Amino acid sequence: MTALATRGGPGGSSSRGLVSHLRLPSRRWRIAFGKIVHNDVRLAYRRPGALIAGFGIPVLLMVIFGELPAFHEIVAGFGGFDIYDAYVPTLAMFALAMIALLGLPMPLASYRELGVLRRLSTTPVPRSWLLASQGVVQLGVAVVALVILFTVSITAFGTPAPVSIGGMLLSLALCVAGLFPIGLLVAAVAKTANAASIIGRIAFFPMIFFAGLWLPRALMPHWLLDISNFTPLGAADGALQTSMLTGFPATQPLLVMAGYALVFGFLARRFFRWE
Repeated sequence: MTALATRGGPGGSSSRGLVSHLRLPSRRWRIAFGKIVHNDVRLAYRRPGALIAGFGIPVLLMVIFGELPAFHEIVAGFGGFDIYDAYVPTLAMFALAMIALLGLPMPLASYRELGVLRRLSTTPVPRSWLLASQGVVQLGVAVVALVILFTVSITAFGTPAPVSIGGMLLSLALCVAGLFPIGLLVAAVAKTANAASIIGRIAFFPMIFFAGLWLPRALMPHWLLDISNFTPLGAADGALQTSMLTGFPATQPLLVMAGYALVFGFLARRFFRWE
């Protein structure tokens, strides 16, 4: 997006090329949208720390937990599985939450801070395209992170292959659909990248707690588990764990995640502004 702000900004050759594409017949919209995605990908590569954190930290935790003998002991309350097997879905939630709450809103907030959004508002670029472009980039990071996590856990540490592939994919899709709009809402209310980072972290730590990172959900008191079941990551962790270890997830966590997707999708669309 730096290219759009400078060479691709109003008056620049890249911007004129982009605008000309937007004025062409609708069959050429893919070219124009591809230019926006390409610029966002280039900007993401210039911040490798954000990309590495999205999957590097969860993978590091997975390796550390996998090397600890205590995590491979079968403990009462885990349904006959060891602690490590129960932690794999939680680490997947950790990765998705970092990408959605930190990786997604910070670039958009920095665009606002640097005046990129104001410059783009003077072009025919639809607001939804910018949001969709960031969604595509961060979704790509999420896919890479999840593939690495599940591959390492299964091949290196003997985690069982998912029992319900369909349930697993549905759980992950609904989790992304619920988390990404929250990240977009953070970008909508944050005026600077630093503010987006702070707000994202404030939302991240309670969510990941209810996903069971510090206290596994299987060991939570009933009242705390009931609260967890209605949080975005708690519902996602429960659905993903069920699909990986026992079978297709129950209806309740799927509905909870769908509800978050609808509510926060509406709020993000309602409150996101160029300025």
